[in-house]
Amino acid sequence: MTKEIVLAERITSNPDVMLGKPVIRGTRIPVYILVEMIGAGETPEDLVDAYPELTLEDIDAAIAFEAEMQRHIDVRVL
Repeated sequence: MTKEIVLAERITSNPDVMLGKPVIRGTRIPVYILVEMIGAGETPEDLVDAYPELTLEDIDAAIAFEAEMQRHIDVRVL
């Protein structure tokens, strides 16, 4: 199974849900929130404890999705 298919199974975007921000499919949990929490030191297990509707695979998909999005953004740090 390719990465794109796996991400499509886990991540979705709908203008009627969270203003169209990418979320974990079947939830209103935005990908960026999960990535921010990981960046702040939370573990994937902490996130699953905090959001029981999530799986570790959802967290992995959120991180992979954000990494893929960053590949397409041209940022210059001054």
